[in-house]
Amino acid sequence: MLNWALTFLLIALIAAAFGFGGIAASAAWIGQTLFGLFLILFFIALVTHLVRGRAPPL
Repeated sequence: MLNWALTFLLIALIAAAFGFGGIAASAAWIGQTLFGLFLILFFIALVTHLVRGRAPPL
């Protein structure tokens, strides 16, 4: 999921460089949403592992 967020960030940067503001804004919004979802799922997994008494793999 983090890969997709970085891919959409790259698409947004390229689109902005070429002057496609609408596409850049949409790609940036999708990337931010995916990154937020990644963070939420990461913290849920972290708390779940801590509650079960196992350390998360690094």
